[in-house]
Amino acid sequence: MIEITVPGDKNIRIEHLVLDHNGTLAVDGILIKGVRECLKELSRSLHIHVVTADTFGKASDQLAGSSCELTVLPISSQSQAKREFVKRLGSNQTACIGNGRNDELMLKEAVLGIAVILEEGAAVETVVAADVVCTSIIAALELLQNPLRLTATLRT
Repeated sequence: MIEITVPGDKNIRIEHLVLDHNGTLAVDGILIKGVRECLKELSRSLHIHVVTADTFGKASDQLAGSSCELTVLPISSQSQAKREFVKRLGSNQTACIGNGRNDELMLKEAVLGIAVILEEGAAVETVVAADVVCTSIIAALELLQNPLRLTATLRT
């Protein structure tokens, strides 16, 4: 579990991290350098879930041996499926990281939503739905490893 104190707002206790794969953890289906190590470190504190349409068909191979639970979703109704996944885990104890239009609802549903803007960009709706926006997945994951950074960003 990770605890984040947010003066002037709610305190956050995170048990689960839900991530999109392509455009978030990977570019063109290939994990970004350093992601595996960050996920391994975070898995000591959080249950990590990767929920994806697996556009490039590489998620299973790329995440093999990692500490992530992979869920591949059907192409249709992904936005709603991702939101329902977060609800089942418990919205009030789940953080999400994503970039695509199909990640908007899960970021809104989660107690903490982080949008990342990488090589494929990010959907405007998803960026607006996020609590925090990062230009690197490593920076986004390091926010969770260093909760005082989130305190500084989110306090009122």
